Amino acid sequence: MTQTSSPAVPAPNTLRQEFLETLRIAGAGLAIAMTLRIVIFQPFTIPSSSMEPALVIGDYIIVSKFAYGWSRASLPFNPPLPDGRLLGKGAERGDVVVFRLPRDPSQTWIKRVIGLPGDRVRVAGGQVYVNEVPIPQTPLGLTQDHDAPDRTVLQVRERQADGRGYVTYDGGAGQPGDDTESYVVPAGQYFMMGDNRDNSLDSRWSGEVGVGFLPADHIIGEASFVLASWKPGAALYKPWTWLNFQWDRFARPIR
Repeated sequence: MTQTSSPAVPAPNTLRQEFLETLRIAGAGLAIAMTLRIVIFQPFTIPSSSMEPALVIGDYIIVSKFAYGWSRASLPFNPPLPDGRLLGKGAERGDVVVFRLPRDPSQTWIKRVIGLPGDRVRVAGGQVYVNEVPIPQTPLGLTQDHDAPDRTVLQVRERQADGRGYVTYDGGAGQPGDDTESYVVPAGQYFMMGDNRDNSLDSRWSGEVGVGFLPADHIIGEASFVLASWKPGAALYKPWTWLNFQWDRFARPIR
């Protein structure tokens, strides 16, 4: 008769070593992920319609941290570090940037850079002027607002001096923000506007209401591309919505 043997039970020391090794691997992976998030890129989800049509509610975007260098805004929880940015370059007109709201750094907003330090910016009849030169506009026809299909808007292409173009929404004449005073952008700050011009609280409004002037050290990074997009209403706590994708918005560069 052949005698069978029971499988060996790992010694307590072996179990402890395996547990510690698992913790070490998990900790290393978490450290790498956190480093990438702080230094290279960070994901964000778009919660509002202020940057339509470039960005819509439900877009899951990737933001480049190294585009403008790093500041305290680049770090989790916005720690109380000195002002200023480490390395990088300044933002340019037409860039789409994610930033910490000056009046409440716990909030992250996204807008387009319209005015650089020293620029004079004003809006007259919906036309944006920078240093008294109008940003060229080309009407592209009427369409329905992506996030509010019952709203009809005019698509307007704006083109920056360097040739970069982007499309804005115009809700019609006489809207708040269509006519403003002339703003002179202070040193080290930027003038920001949303592409959905009649549905955006931005630098046309004071910091108590909108953005006001945006200090450079509040910038988190440049919005690079839309990785994926979910229809409004999708949420982690609603498993039945996880596959409610907006398929036509996957892997789209942000212009």
